[in-house]
Amino acid sequence: MTTAIPRPSPVPRLLVPASALLWGLHSSLLSPALALILATLYDASTADIGWTLAIYNAGGFLAALVLPAWADRRRNYLALLMAAAGLTIALAAALAVATTLPWATLALVVLGGPAGLGTTMLFAHLRDAGESTSSIVNTRAIISAAWMGGPPLATVIIGWVGPRGILLALVVIAVANIATAAVMISRRHAQSEEAAVPARSPHGLPPGSRAATLLIIGAFVLFQATNATAMTFMTLYVTQTVGLPVLWAGVALGLTAALEVPALVMAGRLGERTSHLRLVAVGALLSAVYYAGLVIVTEPVLLLVLQIPNALGFAAISGIGLALFQDMIPGAGVSTGLFMNARRVGAVLSGPIIAAGVLPLLGQRGVFVICAVLTLAGLALIPLAKRLAAPPETAAVAE
Repeated sequence: MTTAIPRPSPVPRLLVPASALLWGLHSSLLSPALALILATLYDASTADIGWTLAIYNAGGFLAALVLPAWADRRRNYLALLMAAAGLTIALAAALAVATTLPWATLALVVLGGPAGLGTTMLFAHLRDAGESTSSIVNTRAIISAAWMGGPPLATVIIGWVGPRGILLALVVIAVANIATAAVMISRRHAQSEEAAVPARSPHGLPPGSRAATLLIIGAFVLFQATNATAMTFMTLYVTQTVGLPVLWAGVALGLTAALEVPALVMAGRLGERTSHLRLVAVGALLSAVYYAGLVIVTEPVLLLVLQIPNALGFAAISGIGLALFQDMIPGAGVSTGLFMNARRVGAVLSGPIIAAGVLPLLGQRGVFVICAVLTLAGLALIPLAKRLAAPPETAAVAE
């Protein structure tokens, strides 16, 4: 008689993907619907919405600087992960009972800023736990998958029960997030030995000067600014300049979202054996090809084909870029928070880039010329940063 060998429970293996999916749904439901919530519940004008979102994003920026540093000092990211879920419930309740826009804005800053750190704390926890580059990038792919379903789900909920239905959906997701965080915390406490300090990846930025780190951050701000510009401007560009029905803009954006998931998985595997800097540089080059292609696009076939370099470039910049930041900046929380803030700063810079489309000498096609040039400028910063970060003897050999 043979004794069956107990198999490990599949639940722990599913905890992180479940948490990533839930936090992806959190952001993909709230972000597209927030402007409609402000307009419907508080009679906010377009200008009011713009200012409210700007203040809200500024609060999120500060939260991503301060709270991750606190978590780094204690090496406790799961507590903030659970707190972010709890604050999401408080935010939904505050928005539901607020009667004026100033009170709603205050709730978004005080509660919404910290509540938006869920994904930051999840990636910081993975880094602190010593997870591989492929594991971190695969988790990022799950969040991209959530964004494929989140916005359509938001429209269904709003059409069914109105904008307040989004707030109820956020509460349901937050309760599930609290449950997954609680299980991860209990498993962490059950481990008897102290977690080791995560090792640096051999494929990240070599340890070097602060100037090299600042150059890489600057490059990613440019990458994120051009990506945000393309996403925001796509629908208007396709309809007004290319002259295609609005359906093709939706098809192009949907195709990119579908391609991002396998592209991120592939990037994660390559990141285990290839220099992160090299992969980011290739991604930037592919993104520049995408923007240059948009300048000359006149028909839907080329528009759809261009989504291939777009998805591959995004995967390298958003997936491998996260692992690169976690390698070059001390502190899993601070490094992840800075990476997320690069996206926020880039979104702010996308406004002036889009505004350039009204200039007579540029026009709307000129917006993507600017995107291509800025992406190549960011690409040029990468070898310079690598040179600055190299040890003195390595730099001397290079000369």
